[in-house]
Amino acid sequence: MRALLAAVLSVMSFAAIADEIDDAHKLAVTGRDAYWNCLAREYPRDSNKSMTDQEFTALIATVCPSERQNFRVSLIDFLSLQFPKDDADKHLTTANRAIELAQKDIVTAFVRRKAAAR
Repeated sequence: MRALLAAVLSVMSFAAIADEIDDAHKLAVTGRDAYWNCLAREYPRDSNKSMTDQEFTALIATVCPSERQNFRVSLIDFLSLQFPKDDADKHLTTANRAIELAQKDIVTAFVRRKAAAR
């Protein structure tokens, strides 16, 4: 009977953890989308058309601070649940790299659009 109870509790615990991971994943995806959408709103602004590539890169690094932080935190939370044995610094590095790549993609699109307009 104890073995059965232990097995049931183990399955219930696993299901709860899986739900928690799934919820954290959804929050990370929502955070990513909010950050991307915010960056995308900066891309087409008329005031950016006269910027140099370096000026636009600097701008993108500073815009959307709350969305960027929400994405970072939600991604770290998800990674911490998904990979609990990994070091917290590794999760922070991964989150910061994801933010870097999002910024790089927007800047790349900006540079290509300017080059095509010439």
